[in-house]
Amino acid sequence: MKPFIEQAAKELWDAERNRQPVHPISETYADITIEDAYAIQQQVKEWKLNSGARLIGRKIGLTSLAMQHALNVHEPDFGSLYDNMLLPEGSSVPYERFLQPKIEAELAFVMKKDLQGPVHFLDVLQATAYVVPAFEIIDSRVRDWKINIKDTVADNASSGALVLGSRSVPVDDLNLRLIGLVLECNGQIVDTAAGAAVLGHPAEAVAWLCNKLAAFGEGLKAGDIVLSGSFTKAYIAQPGYVFHAHFDRIGTVQVGFGHK
Repeated sequence: MKPFIEQAAKELWDAERNRQPVHPISETYADITIEDAYAIQQQVKEWKLNSGARLIGRKIGLTSLAMQHALNVHEPDFGSLYDNMLLPEGSSVPYERFLQPKIEAELAFVMKKDLQGPVHFLDVLQATAYVVPAFEIIDSRVRDWKINIKDTVADNASSGALVLGSRSVPVDDLNLRLIGLVLECNGQIVDTAAGAAVLGHPAEAVAWLCNKLAAFGEGLKAGDIVLSGSFTKAYIAQPGYVFHAHFDRIGTVQVGFGHK
């Protein structure tokens, strides 16, 4: 392990606990690689698990071509989901819980059996118990979202929290590629999209994740929640905002942000 990995991990760990963002990791440690960034993420993961957090799944980020081009990368990234990140449907979340939150609407896959790469998207569908409408609240421990791919990977793929809808739908009769989304903020439509925006098919994103995890000797477990990637760009959350995501044939999920 490179000497700076533990120090960088401590900076991000402290930033999350103290709610004080830090200077971009990629600038503080100019020689950092993608592999180093995942090592930093892994170190924080170990500390969280040792402190009592429970791993409940994974998240996939950078699944749209627009976001990949924005960060000059050619594949998604991933992070971990913990039990203290899971919020109930219809929550009004204290805004101050986060540093600089944004919202993403996506499908959450819940696995019915273990799955480890190499796999393809049909393997994912066969291993999926059901999908659920979901919001990911992304957040960055890096000041002013001044991130590149190394910063976001090190920072658990900029994950903050997740909200799952109350309706679960088996995937057998669904074409997830064609599932439509209407995203609303305070009753106004702010975006529309379809599942094809997520690597062409949301299950393709989950397959990518399984294959990427295999390089770390890991995989998905039965019961894991997987956030498969946003249908749209991320939208800034502000106190008083209430978001609804309506997914055709799957259902609706809602989350609001309380006033400071």
